Amino acid sequence: MNANIKTVFEYLILIGTSAGCSFHKPDDLPRTPNIVVFLADDLGYGDVACYGNPIIKTPNLDKFSKEGVILTDCHAAGTVCSPSRAALLTGKNPYRSGFYNILGGNIFLASNEITIPKILKSRGYETCFVGKWHLSVLEKNKRNDPGPSEQGFDYWMGTTHNAFDGPANTKEFVRNGVPVGQVTGWYCDVIANEASYWLRRKRDTSKPFFLYVASHEPHTPISPPKKYSDMYDSPKVDSLEKTIKYGYVRRPERNIAANKKEYYGTVTQLDNSFGKLISTIDSLGLKENTLIFITSDNGPENPVTVEESLDKWEDSTRDKCFGSPGIYRGMKRYVYEGGHRVPGIVRYPGAIPPGTKSDKLFNGTDLFPTICDLVGIQLPGNITYDGIANFNAFLNKETKRHVPNIWFYPNYEDTYFRLPEMEMRSGEYTLIGWLPPKPDSMKLDNWFFNNGPVKYELYDLSSDPGQQNDLAYKNPEIVYSLKVTMAKLWERMRDEGKRNNFINK
Repeated sequence: MNANIKTVFEYLILIGTSAGCSFHKPDDLPRTPNIVVFLADDLGYGDVACYGNPIIKTPNLDKFSKEGVILTDCHAAGTVCSPSRAALLTGKNPYRSGFYNILGGNIFLASNEITIPKILKSRGYETCFVGKWHLSVLEKNKRNDPGPSEQGFDYWMGTTHNAFDGPANTKEFVRNGVPVGQVTGWYCDVIANEASYWLRRKRDTSKPFFLYVASHEPHTPISPPKKYSDMYDSPKVDSLEKTIKYGYVRRPERNIAANKKEYYGTVTQLDNSFGKLISTIDSLGLKENTLIFITSDNGPENPVTVEESLDKWEDSTRDKCFGSPGIYRGMKRYVYEGGHRVPGIVRYPGAIPPGTKSDKLFNGTDLFPTICDLVGIQLPGNITYDGIANFNAFLNKETKRHVPNIWFYPNYEDTYFRLPEMEMRSGEYTLIGWLPPKPDSMKLDNWFFNNGPVKYELYDLSSDPGQQNDLAYKNPEIVYSLKVTMAKLWERMRDEGKRNNFINK
């Protein structure tokens, strides 16, 4: 029997269980390392120099990568903002928490969710969040949404959404529940400065800390300082841009090439802000006992096309989107690899060898159980975790998964008619699943909650990383074995989120 098929049959038995961990931290390393997570917004797999981008200069990330490990199979747990952020903090597929789409309506992170900062506080950690929250409304509202404080952060300054009135001099920041008013400077610089201020002046230096920093950049609106965009205003850049891949996703016929310098400059500006934060950490003597993980919430954004808008709406701010998923198919919102395979770089001196690469899969849901294992906290037994304790991935070592990773699309009016709804990974195989077409007479939610996948595509990433050669018709036995697991995961995760929305919100 094919080994992949046998593995899938094992999945059917073990589906819905959490997995143990094969990594044990060496005895000479402390059990309470500081932990920093830096989350970029819409940064593509192919947007960073150390991931192969031939245009964009990212000297700080390049230097940082030489001090740790580059993950080449790192994934956000969702294909858009809010779902990925929920999964990162909870260790669960975002559908389980009701994040079928971005924040709005009845979609927000419930106060009873167990998050990384909550569980770390039980071990004496001090916690801080700075940047884009997008898991609840931070401003006062009738629903009284649970915010960062209720999710375990001792100190925080953030915005509910992106800085749509920016990215410079935004008025949208709230600090510890109090509106800040207009700030001076670009979003990424403001949050790097705030995080540095907390590290230098506000934290209790007798305690270990968890710091979560989430940037606006390079999400729209895109408007970096001129000194950054001018770096990319040249014939050489014009020529090199023609070699960049955009996930096999169609781009507008109108000429938007003049905007590319804005995007490239924004990524370099973000790199500079990240470098300033790392400089603060290192100057405070925290380098040796601090694990730092930088990644992105999903794949890169693409300009609006007729296929998406059906000529009913426009968004000119997206004409500045020149992010790339590298060799992978799909962009933000897509369940193909380019929608969720993202940069991931980790530094932890003494535990992670410097200047290394790992091709072992690390998903956003793995962060919660990995941190718990690292500090010696047992996972709560009454919760189904979709991630695994996976420090091994940072060492380029395999950790056995008993349940395959699965990614879902954001369910809303601009996506359901044109995108597949799910991708599941089993070894090097990816199975793409499509729901049946929605009848015009049926409401979107009724269609969503009453259907499962009926059409499939199968790809072998080892020989076809761009997912261009559909193997489904040639390998019906593999499709059959995988689709059973996919359908079960789709139904269980989707319906658990519906129950949680009804009971807890």
